[in-house]
Amino acid sequence: MNQIPPGYRIERPLLEWVATVAKVTRPDGIVWCDGSPGEFHSLINLMTADGTLIKLNQEKYPNCYLHRSNLNDVARTEEATFICATNRDDAGPTNNWMPSDEGEARLQTFFDGCMIGRTMYVIPYLLGPVGSVYSQVGIELTDSCYVAVNMEIMTKVGKVAMEHIGTVNL
Repeated sequence: MNQIPPGYRIERPLLEWVATVAKVTRPDGIVWCDGSPGEFHSLINLMTADGTLIKLNQEKYPNCYLHRSNLNDVARTEEATFICATNRDDAGPTNNWMPSDEGEARLQTFFDGCMIGRTMYVIPYLLGPVGSVYSQVGIELTDSCYVAVNMEIMTKVGKVAMEHIGTVNL
């Protein structure tokens, strides 16, 4: 399953990059997020059905949910975080450094098959005003509904981001 929303114009390099990541991570399906209210509510319903989200009192706290982090999903730790660059000096004086090729080789082993049994969400997002040269645009790949929902809360997701990708020099 590789659901690309209608109206998306996706350039070949982006499709190839997503396919390359999918080949390594091996998700059961790929969903391109469109940022629609229907998609948002569908993801919320999916998470409430599987217990990822717990509805709070909707009369007192409409549209509020409780989410508890998975014990296996940890935040960034300094000793395990590396800046991968050609030159050690590019990592800065307070960061751990690793050569880019070594970092990529390590990641390949971590990512091998990591999405088996899961769905990969492709999230095109825009941070900032539409059309602004100061806005940031990107594509996030995740197997977390929770991440997809939060990206839809924090950024502009979907076609607007895809259109912006076409108007900026990357």
